[in-house]
Formats: sequence, C-alpha cells, structure tokens
Amino acid sequence: MRILISGASVAGPVLAYWLARHGFSVTVVERAPTLRKTGGHAVDLFRPAVDISEKMGVLRRLEERATGTSRLTVHQEGTRRPIRADLSKIFGAASDRHLEIMRDELSEIYHDAARDDVEYVFGDSITAISPDGEVRFERAAPRRFDLVVGADGLRSNVRRLVFGDDAGLSTFVGAHFGVLALPNTPRLDGELLMHIGVGRTAGMYGARHLDGARALFMFRGDRELDHHRDVPRQKELLRGAFGGMHPDVDGWLDGLDRTSAFYFDSITQLRMESWSRGRVTLVGDAGYSPGPVVGGGTTLAVVGAYVLAGELARAGGDHERAFPAYERAMIDHVRDSRAVALSAAKTLIPTSRLGVRALAHGSRLISALPAAPARALIRLTTKSARLYDAMTVEDYAPSPTALGLG
Repeated sequence: MRILISGASVAGPVLAYWLARHGFSVTVVERAPTLRKTGGHAVDLFRPAVDISEKMGVLRRLEERATGTSRLTVHQEGTRRPIRADLSKIFGAASDRHLEIMRDELSEIYHDAARDDVEYVFGDSITAISPDGEVRFERAAPRRFDLVVGADGLRSNVRRLVFGDDAGLSTFVGAHFGVLALPNTPRLDGELLMHIGVGRTAGMYGARHLDGARALFMFRGDRELDHHRDVPRQKELLRGAFGGMHPDVDGWLDGLDRTSAFYFDSITQLRMESWSRGRVTLVGDAGYSPGPVVGGGTTLAVVGAYVLAGELARAGGDHERAFPAYERAMIDHVRDSRAVALSAAKTLIPTSRLGVRALAHGSRLISALPAAPARALIRLTTKSARLYDAMTVEDYAPSPTALGLG
C-alpha cells in the first residue's frame, strides 16, 4: 500500500518511520531542496514524545543534541535587579521526562531514523490531489497513491488543496512572535536570558553545541498581522514593539539586518474538529496546531504521527476505519492543547504589571522548592500543568509480519 506524506519537518518523518515499520510503502515530498540546517529554534518534547522517540531508537541522539539550557535569568522591565531560577527544576515540575532541542536538529534525527526505508523527494510539492489518489506535483510526473497525508505545517498546502484556503485558520491567540539567529556574544552557556514587560517578552538562549544563539520575541496585538511574506515589514514591527525595552534587547534588534536566520508569524490556532477527507488526512500542525511557541505542538505532532500510523496498521490500511479512529484518539489531546496555548500565552506575555511580577517571582519560587512541592504548586497555579505527561498513548507494536520476521 502506497502512502504519500507532504512535509519533512517533525510529524512527517515520525509518521514515515512508523508506517514503514508497519509494512507500508512510504514516499515523503518536501518543498525545501534539502533538510534545513540553520539550527531553527528550540522546541520541547514532553513525556509521550520522548517515550515514542525511545521506541524509535533515537533517544540517545536526542539527548546528545539537547540544548542543555538549565538556568533562567529574568529582568522585569523597569526594575534593576534580575531574578535567577533553576530552569531544569521548572521543567521538571511540569514534566517527568522532558527534552529541549533545536527544531532542525530534531527533524534531521527523525529523518535519519527511516531514510533507508522511505523514499524522500526534496525540492517539489503537491499541486493537486484527485479523489481516486492521483497526485500532481510542481516538477515530478503525476503518481497514484492509496493515501495522502499533509504533515506540512500550520500553512499546509495539502490542507488548502483539500479543505479550502481558510480551513481551520480561525483563532488568533492575540500575539505574534519572531526568532532570529545572533552571535552568542554574551556566551550564554546553558542560560536563558529573559526581559519581561507588559504585553511583550524577549529572550535569548544558546545551545551547548551551537556557535550562535537565538533571540525570541513575543508581543501582544489586537489583530492578526497580514505580513506573512513581507520580511522588511516584519522586522519593522519587531523594532516598533521592542525598541527601548532594555539595552540588551536593543542590541538583539540591531542584529535583525545581519541575521542568518529569521522567522516571524502570528500565534494562530487551528480549530478544525475533523482533519480527514476521503483518502487524505492531516497530522501535526497541518491539522491541529495549538499555536506556535506556546502550545506544545511538537509533542502533539509526534504523538499524532505515531497514533495515525498505528491506526492505519490496525485497520489493515482501510482509511475509512483508520482515519476516524485516529481522530477519536487525538481529539481530546488537541482540544486540551488549545487550552494550554491560550493559558501559556497569557502567562508568557503578561497583560499587567502584576502578571510580570507573578511570572518572574513564580519561576524563582518553583525552582527553589523540592521536587514534590514544586509539582504540587505548579498544579495549583497552572490549570494546564503536566497536561502532556498525563496523555495516554496506546502501544501500537508492529506485527512480526510487518517487520519481516514472520
């Protein structure tokens, strides 16, 4: 049975790995000419995604490439004294098993796990999908597949082709974010440096194996900005939102015109209650992004890919059984993740001076407590705490026949 996946970032390679393990013939098409090697930005993997990665045999590589960020220094706008906290204890209070890794490195590790068993086609994209499975491409000749999966991110091409231009893009979280690469001149070895003000938060962090650093900006806005491809305008918006916040932040903004990597977008949730139609389904951010930066979307993408592959294997490739089962298994996780994102956005980008102080001093308090009281406090103060650790994911073990052992 031939399955086409669009997208080679996170959900796509994980899905490809498990489909191949279950005995399916898999092709992955990716618009970019190669896997991205810019380092990307840091993403979090919580317990379910770490467990799935361990089953894939890649956990050791993930641990070797983890950012190593363990300390937090917070500056509240308008105050002189920074607050220092143990970041590893804060994450430990939220999850018993957690990894932070640069997104592009995560993608490469997942890609490598199945590259010998999966056909990868780079530098091409889908232009049309017919109900009977014929797929047309920008460059390659048309091919027929039994199923097609969109794993191509928040602005999914597959979703647009199958569900329409505006499908799912219905909830603006009320904030925007930008990420840029900078020289690691402060030598942030294992440290996250943050500046927090009302309606805006900026941070800079390094990774133990990268020469450079990343600056992350998040700020509130009344409406979603329509500047998706206008990079000069995006940089202008960041300067307007953060100029004068602090000399550190002004220095980061000075790097906007020299950066080797820059990304900007609105924080927008997808609100699709079903993400399958005919022979096509969506996985990860393409179908149910809870919101970049704030919603744990990387963990959700890994879990979704694993579940989709498992349900297809259980149904013997019958998508009319597998797709509804996949959606039933994921829908509560998706809805809970949306709530997490909305709560996290309010916390990470405070709307008041009280919120600024609560974020700064709460971080210090949680990191100062022993593990058990810290977990109890975070549960009391954050309704979404430990959501991902609480996710239950079925064990879809490949059959001996699928593994070539029967």
